[in-house]
Amino acid sequence: MNLSHEEEDNSLSLSKFESMLKTNKVFFFDSEEFEDIILHYLDTGKINLAKKALKLGLEQHPKSTGLKLVQVELLVFDDKLDIAEKLLNDLYAIEPTNEEIYIQKANIYSKKDQHDKAVELLQIALRYTDDYADVYSLIGMEYLFMDNLELAKENFIKCLENDTEDHSALYNVVYCFDFLDQNDDAILFLNGFIDRNPYSEVAWHQLGRQYYTVKNYEQAVRAFDYATLIDESFLGAYLEKAKALEKLKKYQEAIDCYNITMELDDPTSFALLRIGKCHERLGRTDVALQFYLKTVHEDPLLDKAWIAITDFYIRQRNFQKALYYVNKAIGIDNENKLYWKRYGAINKQLSFFEEAEYGYRKAVEFGDYQLDTWLFWVDLLQFLGEFDSAVQTLLQASEFFPEEYEIEYRLAGLYYMLHDEEKGKVHLSNGLRLNFNNHTLLEELFPVIWNQKAIRIQIEEYQKLNE
Repeated sequence: MNLSHEEEDNSLSLSKFESMLKTNKVFFFDSEEFEDIILHYLDTGKINLAKKALKLGLEQHPKSTGLKLVQVELLVFDDKLDIAEKLLNDLYAIEPTNEEIYIQKANIYSKKDQHDKAVELLQIALRYTDDYADVYSLIGMEYLFMDNLELAKENFIKCLENDTEDHSALYNVVYCFDFLDQNDDAILFLNGFIDRNPYSEVAWHQLGRQYYTVKNYEQAVRAFDYATLIDESFLGAYLEKAKALEKLKKYQEAIDCYNITMELDDPTSFALLRIGKCHERLGRTDVALQFYLKTVHEDPLLDKAWIAITDFYIRQRNFQKALYYVNKAIGIDNENKLYWKRYGAINKQLSFFEEAEYGYRKAVEFGDYQLDTWLFWVDLLQFLGEFDSAVQTLLQASEFFPEEYEIEYRLAGLYYMLHDEEKGKVHLSNGLRLNFNNHTLLEELFPVIWNQKAIRIQIEEYQKLNE
């Protein structure tokens, strides 16, 4: 790998500085060399070495504004904001047109959550800077802190107008579009950006993500293709492309894409799981199961993988095995309403009715308020002879579904079973009003009370009145 002259100089400066630390000899560096050394250590997280370099730098160049600004940066890092601010005021008196002074002052205000003042100072920095992109990016970040996504987006776009290679700003622009639900605007912006920068793999990737969000999967695949043509090792683009191909039901092509990701990096549980699902959709059930098992071997705590195996065995109608695997998923995430619903359904198929009732109860407890979940639960309570509990559950369900004939007919039947004919009559009347054609539901669910005279009379009278 060939280093640029600047990189070579920096490398030599670093070697010389570290040699000085080891031998205790004092070498001379100019102030810019010290700045580069300090910033290198800051970028690599070696704060103590940065502080040593700063101390030696200031000893050799006590009047260097550049080094004093780096000192400010370190003081801000250590939360010594008052000392940093005093030093900046001293520097301002000497160099009132130095943009770095305003940038560092803005950084202090930002740390104090005074983001409006930070923006004001950064606006002043724009008057004196040659690096507009960096300042616009900083202004964008301040607006992000203030949750002003429109102004944040506007400034990140200005940043990109000055530096098309600023990937961080590009990601931030797209984040703003996403947060504001402006996917079509994002697509328009990214297409314009690509017209000016056709070899930006990041822009193509982000464009693909936007097309995927608006369900234009063909265009998403096209965009991800360009991203991977520009950068053949772009792992994220291959993954996203595979997901889009799945949506297009091009399962073999999706598998090929996922395989590329595993060639580029170690296999991930996500890729293994998706490959399994693709194979299953292609009817290769044995291969699918192998990949599901590889997934849980790779990541035993990935509940989605255990539930994928559960669903696989449900489709195979092997409920005994499905029960084993759903228990694995619940063991990892025992507050997942969908897992509990599966648990209920599987136990119901196995005629484990008490366990099935428990599963549906837990599903509702964790927020599954779908009508079918309530009804499965109630029908099991009825089957188990727990009529009072079934009534209370239906009354709860009726708060979510106040005009639902399936609830009303069940309440009617249960009240008649409990010999509360007055309430039974009210709910039967509601059921007939809401859906007369399905009144035979009463016969299906409550054959014991279907032929009661009071019920037959009520149904016949309603029918006569509404003929």
